[in-house]
Amino acid sequence: MSGSRLWSGAWAASAVLGERAATPAPPAVDVLVPTADRPAELAVTLAGLAAQDDPPFSVVISDQSTGDPDWTAPAAQAMVRVLRAQGRAVSTHVHHPRRGLAEHRQSLLERATAPAVLFLDDDVWLEPGTLARMHDALERLGCGFVGSAVQGLSYLDDVRPHERVAFELWEGGVQPERIRRGAPGFERWSLHNAANLAHEAATLDLEPGDWAAYRVAWVGGCALYRREALLEAGGFAFWGELPAEHAGEDVAAQWRVMERRGGAGIVPSGAVHLEAPTTVPRRDVEATDVVDLDRPVGPDRPDQPVGADGVPRPVEVAGRPAGRPDRPTPR
Repeated sequence: MSGSRLWSGAWAASAVLGERAATPAPPAVDVLVPTADRPAELAVTLAGLAAQDDPPFSVVISDQSTGDPDWTAPAAQAMVRVLRAQGRAVSTHVHHPRRGLAEHRQSLLERATAPAVLFLDDDVWLEPGTLARMHDALERLGCGFVGSAVQGLSYLDDVRPHERVAFELWEGGVQPERIRRGAPGFERWSLHNAANLAHEAATLDLEPGDWAAYRVAWVGGCALYRREALLEAGGFAFWGELPAEHAGEDVAAQWRVMERRGGAGIVPSGAVHLEAPTTVPRRDVEATDVVDLDRPVGPDRPDQPVGADGVPRPVEVAGRPAGRPDRPTPR
C-alpha cells in the first residue's frame, strides 16, 4: 500500500519482530472531531477516516457526552485502534462544561498544530480519497478553506433542480467574497440540501478522482481550513458573545475567512451525512445574527485581504465586481 497509511501486514511488526516503526511523516492535516452522545455515529465517522490515505493526518476527538465518552463504545474504540495501527496519531479528550458549539470548536482549534485543519462532524462518513481531494484543492486554489458539503443519500431519487439554480463554478481562481444573510450569494445555501451536490456532480464531466470548485454561502459538517487563515480571522473566539445554546458558529467563522482569503466547495463531495437525529435541537440563536462580523479581529488585521501567496486581493461582494463599495442591504 502506498501513501502514509500502514497496511495490515505491518500493524504488528514492532510487537512481533521487534522492529522499530518508521517515524511517520508529520501530519499535513489535523482532523478535529467534536462529539457528544453519538457513539455509533462516531464509529462510522472514524471508519471513514481509516479509509483515507494521503495526506498524512492526525485525529483529535473532543467529547461532551452526558455519560461515558463516545470513543469508549466498542465500535468506536475499535476504529481508534485501527487508526493508530495505521500510523495515525489519535488523541481523545473530555471537554466539560458545555459552553456551546463555538467554544467546543475553539478548544479543538487550540489543540491543532498542522498547517491545515479539517473540522469533521461526528455524523459524517468520508468516501475513500475525499481527504486527498480536499487537500489538493486547498493547496491548488490557495484560498482560506475548502468544503465537502454533506449529502443525504436517502434523497438520491429526490432531484431538486430549483435548489441548484445558484450553482456556479469558480473561474479564474477563488477570490475573497463578502456574504451576509439576505445579500447576494446567501441563496447558495440551498445547494447543500438533500443530495443536490450528488445530482450536480452527475451533470459534470469529471473523471474519478477529479474535483471542481464552486461558489458557496458556507459549508457545514466537513470543512478543511488553512489553519493560519482561520486563526487570523479569529477562529471561533467569538464564543463568549453567544449563549450556550446556539447554531451557525461555522457560518460566522467561514464568512470571516471568506472575506479575507476566499472559500470554496468542491464537487463531487464524497461526504455522506448519516442522517441521525440532531444533538442540537434548539437553534433559536444564530451566531451570524449576534456576532459583529465586521469588527476587526487580531491586532495585525490587514486593511486588504491577502491570498496564500501574500499578495493583496480585492474583496468581491457576491453579485458585484471586486472592489466595488458595499452598500447596506435592507433587512
